Amino acid sequence: MSYLFPTYARWEVEPDTAIGTLLTDKNGKTYLDFTSGIGVCNLGHQPEAVKEAVKTQLDRFWHVSNLFTMNEQEKAAERLAKAAGMDAVFFSNSGAEANEGAIKLARKATGRNKIITFTQSFHGRTFATMAATGQDKVKQGFGSMLETFEYVPFNDLDSLKQAMGSDVAAVMLEVIQGEGGIHIGTTEFLQGAEQLCREYGSLLIIDEIQTGIGRTGKPFAFQHFDLDPDIVTSAKGLGSGFPIGAVIGKESLNEFFGPGSHGSTFGGNPLSVTAASATMDEIFQEAFLQEVLNKSEYVLNQLKTALSDLELLVEIRGLGLMIGIELTVPVGDILTELRAQGVIALSAGEKVLRLLPPLTVTEDELKQGAEKINEVVRNFCGTAL
Repeated sequence: MSYLFPTYARWEVEPDTAIGTLLTDKNGKTYLDFTSGIGVCNLGHQPEAVKEAVKTQLDRFWHVSNLFTMNEQEKAAERLAKAAGMDAVFFSNSGAEANEGAIKLARKATGRNKIITFTQSFHGRTFATMAATGQDKVKQGFGSMLETFEYVPFNDLDSLKQAMGSDVAAVMLEVIQGEGGIHIGTTEFLQGAEQLCREYGSLLIIDEIQTGIGRTGKPFAFQHFDLDPDIVTSAKGLGSGFPIGAVIGKESLNEFFGPGSHGSTFGGNPLSVTAASATMDEIFQEAFLQEVLNKSEYVLNQLKTALSDLELLVEIRGLGLMIGIELTVPVGDILTELRAQGVIALSAGEKVLRLLPPLTVTEDELKQGAEKINEVVRNFCGTAL
């Protein structure tokens, strides 16, 4: 019997240790972890620089509350804001909380209620972020949703134009829809969405919970598309596994998030912001980010070469080390067999195999993973060579 609510369809793997890209279970079996804790452990498991920084902070203090000025917060906020080309940061505990904060800030700053999001989007599981999410399965059984969200098709600029108006507080989007299937926004659509926000006096919120902190080979995915958002949200990879999220915004928004307007008891916890600073110091180096792009090109070539002749393959798509392999069949059984073969991966929707390896993964590990994926998919499809 478990005393946990059964909110997760848990795997048969119970971790014992994890270092870098490798995870070992309680039975001594070792896996290539191509999930990074769902895009969290961007530096792999137990990165030494982060571990040492947190150990130092552990000997200083763990929590004092946000009534105190903390240099650790200031340092992390400055690093994060400058990486995003923005000016101010609010620290939360998670991506959902960061998106909640962004929604509050946009509504208060504009004096408007309506926020446009996109079908197949995912923004979290709190009430506001669940309402912002463009997937009905997330909302089933929870009653009436907040009525101030409107959903339009992703990558459909004409539909977005029709939905825009003087009542729109913000357009909220993912540059790459992660949970929705690894769908990448087109330059025309993304830049068009920004232009529409400017025309209507609406804010552009970019949800970088999964795509940020080097995952796509830049500090943030929106930087591949020459965008200038008003608000960016970050979490997952920001703290290398320590709980942290962030709302990042322009200086003009400062007046709307004054004392008493928003808060979080544990947001900006000294251990988490210390981990975040150490993580950013590693990832936001130009040479590191270039390596991510090099590894991306390598593994995408490996996968496309191996799988391109499969009838059940729809498409392989990705940016940086955020990769989706779409098939014509559900991938649940394929993921189970991959674990049996020593590779841990994810789904993104029913028919997309999602790969989020650590950004520190080696080319040899990527090759091993691609070979196992090829073997398992071919055997599953009955087309093994």
